[in-house]
This record gives sequence, structure tokens and C-alpha cells, in this order.
Amino acid sequence: MPVPESATGADAVASRSVDDASSVDGAVSAPLADDPTTMPVVSSDRVFEGKVWDLRRDVVRYGDGEITREYVDHTGAVAILALDEEDRVLLIKQYRHPIASRDWELPAGLLDVDGESPLVSARRELAEEADIEATDWRLLCEFFTSPGGSNETIRVFLARGLTATDPFDRFAEEADLEVRWAPLADVVDAVLQRSVSNSILGYAALAAAASKARGWSTLGDPEEPWDRHPKLRSRASAGSPASSGAASSGSSEPASAGSSGAVESSGS
Repeated sequence: MPVPESATGADAVASRSVDDASSVDGAVSAPLADDPTTMPVVSSDRVFEGKVWDLRRDVVRYGDGEITREYVDHTGAVAILALDEEDRVLLIKQYRHPIASRDWELPAGLLDVDGESPLVSARRELAEEADIEATDWRLLCEFFTSPGGSNETIRVFLARGLTATDPFDRFAEEADLEVRWAPLADVVDAVLQRSVSNSILGYAALAAAASKARGWSTLGDPEEPWDRHPKLRSRASAGSPASSGAASSGSSEPASAGSSGAVESSGS
């Protein structure tokens, strides 16, 4: 049986066990979907304050006891799969120090501006990283990047109707971005051939290819509430962490790209 969103602690664990058992028998008729579940947080400490994000240690009541989990406390992020009239995807190649690589990516950025909506953040990032704006925005997909060790979640938008904007002044790793327009089919091939490894690019490219095959019927409202974002969803008071230390802060068919045509850009 489904676990009520309000279920917490031992009740939620017990209910989930029943649900799992029925899955083995093939008796589950509910749609396949993640189950947002809030467990009572006994304490939440920021054990490391970083320049970009922090590390937290939470003690959580689970079942008949308590568990301790440490994770990256992330702002969340947005990414943009910009598609031109020729079904080419805008890609950028950027140096990423943790993986010692320059990897192909989609334009993306953190949700680090107070009060800025995900859609507004996406519009800003597309202009800042690629000197492009779009007239048609749709919600393509969203996902957790590493749920065992981070609360980071990504929302990816499909952007169409592209035009060039004034060049943006970039610095650090973004100062020498390489830009390429690649056919969506080629991007999917590169993902399947394991020649590109960026998780956002891989997830979004496969989602776009699948959505296109379905006549783009899976696309969503770009301003749809982001209830699965851990910091944006409404939480029951029982699950609110008792923090110590400083707290961390219409139609689904894409519109025509119009008269803009393909937008060619070069890295700055």
C-alpha cells in the first residue's frame, strides 16, 4: 500500500515493507514514482562551511533507532538544453577541477540568487554562459545527482526560439569555454558510447530524445512548482531540523524557433 506523505519513523518503514512485498508479487498498480518522505531530524550541524556549499551532519530517527548521515548541502541548480531549428544542442566544454577534465556540458548554474525563480535563473545562465536568449521554455526533466551523499537536485529546461545576445564578460573556468552545436542524435550516441560523462548532459539528452519520439508530449510548464527540491518543498514541522551552528541558508509541443535560425557562438 502507498506510504502517506505524512508518515514518519517506524510507521513509514513498516508501510514501505508491505509495499515492497507486494512489488515482488507484481501486484502494484500505482504509477512508478519516488516517494517524498520526511523523517524526524533530531539534530543538524554544519560541520564544514565551504565557499560554494557546505557539509552537514544530520541525526535522524529511523525505524526503532537513530542514524547519522553526512551530506553536501547544495543550493540546487538549473540547466538548459537549448535546441535550434536543426535539432542541434548547444554544448559547452568547461574545465572541471574535481574530475581533472574539460567535459562537454549544458549551460547550467546554481540557484544561489535569493528570491530568483528556477526559470529566471535558467534564462540568466543561458545568457551568461552562451550569449543566447530563448522565447520558448519548457520543463524537460529534473533529478537528484547523488542522493546518497548530497541533496543537490537539478531542473533541466528545454529552450527553443533562440537568438544571440550581447557577449557576456566571463572569468575563471568560464573565460575559455568552448562552444559547439551538435545534433541531438549525435549527443545521444556519445552518451551511449560513453565518450561523454557529464550526468546532466546524459540525463537531459536521453530525456529530450525520448520526449521528441513522443511528440514532445512529456514536456511540462516551466514554472511548475518544484516540490521535489528539498529546500523548496513544504515540510512537516516534525521533520524540521533543529540546527546548531549557522544555518545554511499550455501545449507541450515546442514553439517554432521563428526567424532566428541557428545561433552560432564561439567560446570567449
